[in-house]
Formats: sequence, structure tokens, C-alpha cells
Amino acid sequence: MAKNQFEKYIEILRKLFEERVDYILIGGVAIILYGFERPTRDIDLFVKLAPENIAKLRAVLFDLFKDESIEEITFQELEDYSVIRYGTPDGFYIDIIANIGEAFHFEDLQYDVLEFEDFNIKIATPETLLKLKKDTLRDKDQIDVHFLRDLISRNER
Repeated sequence: MAKNQFEKYIEILRKLFEERVDYILIGGVAIILYGFERPTRDIDLFVKLAPENIAKLRAVLFDLFKDESIEEITFQELEDYSVIRYGTPDGFYIDIIANIGEAFHFEDLQYDVLEFEDFNIKIATPETLLKLKKDTLRDKDQIDVHFLRDLISRNER
């Protein structure tokens, strides 16, 4: 992954912290922050489904990207479809997730607070990431599962 792309992900996370958006980082960027170098073309944000939270999220995204299409990211859309994939003008995606079917809702996720540079990142625990990824079939997810199992095993010692 290009260094400047990762820096853009960090910029998003910093703004979410500053504006007090209620989210939990999942997916590839979370895996990278736990220490596994791997490419990713998106950042996955599990967000609390509340109108004021989605309004804050939209304000952050608009401040960063100045893109009119961000207006389409609404509480109602997330309530209806549960996942919105926003394609940024910078050539990567932000997956905004309100729930994953009936299996996972925001309130179900366990997270850690990772102190990063001068701000905090709410990041799903390795155990939560494992639950989210273990039944997927993609090769990259199975590689992540192997890394997460090793990480959990090392942390238990």
C-alpha cells in the first residue's frame, strides 16, 4: 500500500476522533494497525446508527473530500441498506457499515482504544476481527484469519 494512502486513512481516523464520531475500525486497516503489513484499497468503518452520528460522519467526509455525493450517505440509506461504499476522489473506498445482517450490530462489537500519534482510534479487538472474518472465503481474509489467530495466541501468553 502506498504510504500516502495509509496517511490518508490516518487523517480520516484523526478527524473522526476530533469530531467524536462513534465508530469502530474493522477490516484491512485494523489488521495493519495490529502489525500485519498487507495491501488494502479501502477503510472499513462500523458506525453507530444514529442520526446525529451519521450527520457528524458526513461532515467529516465532506470536510476531507469536498464531494457533493457525500450527501447521499444518510441515516435512512444506512438503515435501509446497512453498508454504503463511498468512492473517494483520492481513488480508494470507505465502507460505512451499520450492521452485517443479523449477525453483527455496532453494539455487538468489542473494541480497544489504540493510542496513535496524538489521538485515539477505536479498533475492533483481534477476537472481534476474527469473528468477522473467519467464515469468509476470500484468500486475503483467510490470511488475515491466520494472522489474527497467531496474534490472539501470543496475547494469551
